[in-house]
Amino acid sequence: MDHFLYRDGELFAEDVAVSEIAAAVGTPFYAYSTATLTRHFRLFDEALEGMDHLVCYAMKANSNLAVVKLLGDLGAGMDVVSGGEYRRAQLAGIPGERIVFSGVGKTREEMEMALAGGIRQFNIESEPEMMMLDQVARSMGVCAPVTIRVNPDVDAKTHEKIATGKKENKFGIPISRAREVYAQAAACKGLDVVGIDVHIGSQLTDLAPFETAYGLVADLTETLRADGHDIRRLDLGGGLGIPYEQSNTPPPLPSDFGALIKRTVGHLGCEIEIEPGRLIAGNAGIMVSRVIYVKSGEDREFLILDSAMNDLVRPTMYQAHHDIVPVRAPEPGAARSAYDIVGPVCESGDTFARERQMHRLNAGDLVAFRSAGAYGAVMASEYNSRPLIPEILVQDDQFAVIRARPTFDEMINRDTIPVWL
Repeated sequence: MDHFLYRDGELFAEDVAVSEIAAAVGTPFYAYSTATLTRHFRLFDEALEGMDHLVCYAMKANSNLAVVKLLGDLGAGMDVVSGGEYRRAQLAGIPGERIVFSGVGKTREEMEMALAGGIRQFNIESEPEMMMLDQVARSMGVCAPVTIRVNPDVDAKTHEKIATGKKENKFGIPISRAREVYAQAAACKGLDVVGIDVHIGSQLTDLAPFETAYGLVADLTETLRADGHDIRRLDLGGGLGIPYEQSNTPPPLPSDFGALIKRTVGHLGCEIEIEPGRLIAGNAGIMVSRVIYVKSGEDREFLILDSAMNDLVRPTMYQAHHDIVPVRAPEPGAARSAYDIVGPVCESGDTFARERQMHRLNAGDLVAFRSAGAYGAVMASEYNSRPLIPEILVQDDQFAVIRARPTFDEMINRDTIPVWL
């Protein structure tokens, strides 16, 4: 469910007409719904009711400070994967004891930053990383809380670029070597081993891979406890999918995910962490664009928008589908056409959809890309020297710009010309 609905033939974001935002800030832009973000976080929190748990929002999905603060104020922890995300979490007021640091390439500087600023745990991804963190922690006179991410070699049955739990993926320690690596960690004076971490991928629409992975983690917990390790926390990752196509069978609900967690690991008495990102932010956002031209080609029509692959790269990068809807609802019985929906970037890959059936549109009409709140603005670039587009947060009948569109000069003036030129 989201809070982008038609009223009297006009698309609204909560109680604000999308066309009103477009008139105020120009197009394209991202708009996020406070009500949807709040609802989706609470669904996960309620799904784990009765268990000691923390829902750590995966900031890589959408790291805007306003979004992070909104979720943090609701009680969310944060899952960060870089020093920049860690700093954003700090600036949004998230205390260190609610920040989990993931990622395969943590640097010494990032480790020092998190140890100095406060951290709930590091999710260790390799033995070299473990050795470096031990060294850094001892040099600072502290003990770093850690889990070790195990790779269970489970096929998440998702897009190959967002699968993370198979043996050929770069993430984690092979689960077959877990006992050996945990023994090494226990011998490190700068580390406090608190638990196990696992994350098998993103946009999962079937619970079966989760069940397989969590069953393996439950068995590993018992084995490691028998080896003398105090396993008291399980970080089970995220990855639950969202319905990008409204016509498809909806993915499992957070309540189904929570019931699975209770069934597979609830008997272990561990504190549970989960790291949802896409399901919290995805359907909480839209990208709004304006039609520049309707162009007739040899065998098709092109809908040329003012947004492009640099603003929303998912269709180009993942062949991802987004429902694209008119901001002004068509009249009943209005004619339809099949369009290739494209942007102005000088690449054929700058295509959002091919032969998409839409009601007839004209230059100047507004369209909205649904389910664009996750992995939209955070993956945007300035390719073709196109400024990053604004982000807007809506709450009830008000809206605020939470990232402004830079001017051309602001974008270009970050460059410098050396004196010899």
